[in-house]
Amino acid sequence: MSIPDLAIHSKRVLIHGELKDATLYIHEGKIIDIVDGKGDVKSAKVFEEAKDSVVMPGLIDCHVHINEPGRTEWEGFETATSAAAAGGITTLVDMPLNSTPVTTSVKNLNEKLEAAKGKLFVDCGFYGGIVSGDTSQLEPLINAGVLGFKAFLTHSGIDDFPNASVKDLEKAAPILKKHNVPLLAHAELDSKHKGQKAFEEDSYSYKAFLNSRPRSWEDEAIKALITLSEKTGVHVHIVHLSSSDSLPQIRAARSKGIPLTVETCPHYLFFDAESIPDGDTRFKCTPPIREKENNALLWAALKDKTLDFIVTDHSPAPPDIKELESGNLRDAWGGISSLQFSLAIVWTLALRDKTDVAEISRLMSTNVADFLGLKNKGRLEIGADADIVIWSPEKKLKVSRSNIRFRHPITPYEGQMLSGLVEQTFVRGIKVYDKGSLVSSPTGNVILRKP
Repeated sequence: MSIPDLAIHSKRVLIHGELKDATLYIHEGKIIDIVDGKGDVKSAKVFEEAKDSVVMPGLIDCHVHINEPGRTEWEGFETATSAAAAGGITTLVDMPLNSTPVTTSVKNLNEKLEAAKGKLFVDCGFYGGIVSGDTSQLEPLINAGVLGFKAFLTHSGIDDFPNASVKDLEKAAPILKKHNVPLLAHAELDSKHKGQKAFEEDSYSYKAFLNSRPRSWEDEAIKALITLSEKTGVHVHIVHLSSSDSLPQIRAARSKGIPLTVETCPHYLFFDAESIPDGDTRFKCTPPIREKENNALLWAALKDKTLDFIVTDHSPAPPDIKELESGNLRDAWGGISSLQFSLAIVWTLALRDKTDVAEISRLMSTNVADFLGLKNKGRLEIGADADIVIWSPEKKLKVSRSNIRFRHPITPYEGQMLSGLVEQTFVRGIKVYDKGSLVSSPTGNVILRKP
């Protein structure tokens, strides 16, 4: 056997759902051996002693708006992936918007791949987009390697990514089903109601904003998507679930074997509508952050496996577009930035009801890898990619503008004291982040689905 490039020892290595005293041996980016206890410090070219810090699979975030090219002033590959590395995230998947052009053709995907060259600190995959009844680009994009397709059932926020109708998705579904590619849907079906008029009259009120996008919008959209999945067999994935009212129909669909998966986001678990001040546009996102009892039901649904995983929906924008000064919730860009802090946010929540490290790894790594079909990621086992985060569950960090690595230091988490400090991040055995600093050049890989 070749001399391993790297060995990592800790008294708390997450292996098959248990924290064990173990040493990982890594060679050419893969885990080649796992031994109990502390291995021979001279048996690898580099030996990392993590003591009693937790060593677990790197996080995977499959819902990130990187926005490059075209809106790189909002975010970009270099800033997004450096923030990811600082947060223990080793793989991202980029949404087909809000870049310009949007990823709705192979030509546009190639522009994105070109823009990413030499800028990735972590591995990165890509989704395609469905925007109309034209399905001509779906198979070419599948053959080019996208990991899935995103569609909106309501206005996306930018005019160059118009929403698709349910009929549009019915045309696309057989193609996606044929290639076993998931359909990711922003599930809101908007309808006129009195809450919208009230919000127009008071666009600084968070309660008015919340009432303008009721749970029924999500519930009706999810109902239609479940019907679509049952009718066509396409794998439907509901992104950023906010409405706990949809949990019963999700459970019923899954009990029938309908191919449905669902994600939620840290902000729908951490914040609640009752505590959000008026005019603070940092909290605006769609669907909106709902009431405290809603949070508890979503968390319980993660634990009972009704929901599959937690990802950020990192959706940044510059200060002027976020309307920070005006406080106008109607005009502000709807999106929350949290990419760098997702592990700490979720671990802080986990401590409240004694959810363990293994469960958090399942919800933020293993299940996401399985959804994406990334068999070599999301677990520490022989043959897997050496994507690793080393972190201290006991140490705390305070979110401040000075330690934010994504492009604009705008987040509703600013000032929050969180538990769970990321110490080191390795991507395929390369140390990328070490105790507050990036320590490698951008060596992340592009991930393309194999036809």
